[in-house]
Amino acid sequence: MITYQDLLQVGESDKDRMQFVQNAITLHKKTDLYLTAQDAYQYDSKKNVTIINYKKLLYTIAGEAVPDNYSANYKITSAFFNRFVLQENQYLIGNGVTWKEDSTGDLLGADFDSKLQKLGHDALVGGVSFGFWNLDHVDNFNILEFVPLYDEEDGALKAGIRFWQMDSTKPLRATLYEMDGYTDYIWRIGEEGQILHDKRAYVLKVKESPADGEVIYDGENYPTFPIIPMYGNPQRQSELVGLREGIDAYDLIKSGFANDIDDASMIYWTINNAGGMDDVDLVDFINHMKRVKAAVVSEDGASAESHTIDVPYNSREALLERLRSDLYEDAMALDTKSIADGAVTATQIKAAYEPLNNKADMYEYCVLDFIKGILSVAGIEDEPTFTRSVIINTQEEITNILQAAEYLSSEYLTEKILTLLGDANMVEDVEKQKMLEESQRYGTAGEE
Repeated sequence: MITYQDLLQVGESDKDRMQFVQNAITLHKKTDLYLTAQDAYQYDSKKNVTIINYKKLLYTIAGEAVPDNYSANYKITSAFFNRFVLQENQYLIGNGVTWKEDSTGDLLGADFDSKLQKLGHDALVGGVSFGFWNLDHVDNFNILEFVPLYDEEDGALKAGIRFWQMDSTKPLRATLYEMDGYTDYIWRIGEEGQILHDKRAYVLKVKESPADGEVIYDGENYPTFPIIPMYGNPQRQSELVGLREGIDAYDLIKSGFANDIDDASMIYWTINNAGGMDDVDLVDFINHMKRVKAAVVSEDGASAESHTIDVPYNSREALLERLRSDLYEDAMALDTKSIADGAVTATQIKAAYEPLNNKADMYEYCVLDFIKGILSVAGIEDEPTFTRSVIINTQEEITNILQAAEYLSSEYLTEKILTLLGDANMVEDVEKQKMLEESQRYGTAGEE
C-alpha cells in the first residue's frame, strides 16, 4: 500500500515524481479494495461475473474435459446488488439535503444533491468514493480512478492521484493532488511520461487585458486537503462483500433450472447394442436429432428408443425463495413484496423498515462526515439533515391526524393531509379557498 509518507520521500525531482505516480497506479490496481470494486461495479451493472464466466463441460471416457456446446447454457443474471445499493442510497439521500441556511445550497453548487447521490452510490459499490471541492462545486471520483494516499500517523487523506485511460492504445492521464496544489501528467504510447501542466494552486486569480488576454497572476490553496473520502459503511468495504456468494448461488441455480427445462423439453434417447459409442459420440447423436429430427443407427442389431422426463422443480423453487429471503435479510433491505401482498398497518410497515433504518443510520454517519469535510474546506457553516423516503398506509395516517384535529391548527392539518396525498404544493391555495368559503358562509349568516 502506497502512503502519503512514501510521496514525501520522493522529493521534488520531476522524473522521480512521475515514476512514483505510475508505480502508485500500478500497485493500486492490485489491492483487494480495487479488485473487489471492479467486480462490484460489474454486479451493479447486472453483469454477474461468476455466472457470465461459468462454462459447461463434458468428460470423455478417458476423463478429458471438452466444452459442452450442445446442451442449453443460459446465463441468467439477477439485479439484487443494484437493487440493494439503489434502495439504500435513495432511501437516505434521494430527497436531497435540507439546510438551515437557504444560501448553503447555492454556495455548494446547483448540482450538489445529484453529485452527492453519485458519490453515495460509488461509496456503497466500491467501498469509498472521493469528493473534490473545486472552487464552487464538488467533483466526484470513484475508487477505480483514484489512488488515495493516507497519512500513516493519523489516517487522514493528505494526497491522491486521479488517473484515466480510454483503452490500452490511448494515453494514460494522471493528476497528482497535494496539499499545496496539483500537477497533470501524461504517458503517450511509446513515449516517456511528461508533465502536461506544472503544479498550480487550487484557487487561481485571473486578470484580463486587451494585449495579453486572460492571465493567471496569483493563486492560493485551501486550509486543508480539498478531497474528502466518503465511505459506504463503517467497515469501509464494498456492500458486495458477504452478498456475492448468495447472489452467485441464486443465479447458478436459476440458470441451471432453465437449462434443465430446455433440455428436458426435447425427447432423450437410449441406444441399445451400441457399446462402441463414447460420450462425445452420444452427444453428437443428440445434436443430430435436434437438427434433423432423424438418425440412422448403423450398428447391427442396434436400436434407439425415445423417452420424455419431467424436471423436478419444487425443491429448486423452495431454495430460490430461501436464497432470495436470505439476501434481503443479509443486505438489511426492504422487501416490498412482504408489504405489497394485502393491506398492512402502519405498525407492520414500520417493522418492515427497521432493518433498513438501522443500516441507513450507519450510512448516514458516513455521509455526514463527508459533508462536514466539504463544508470545512469551503468555509461554510451549516448543519445538514435528510428526509427519508418511506412507504406509508395513507388512509391510516390521515385517520390518525384527523383524530387529533382538535389539538392542531387548520393550516397544520391541511399541510399534513395534502403532503400524504402528494399535493403539498397545494397547501396555500387550499387555505385561501377555505378562508374564502368561511367568509362567505359567515357573511350570509349575518344578513339573515
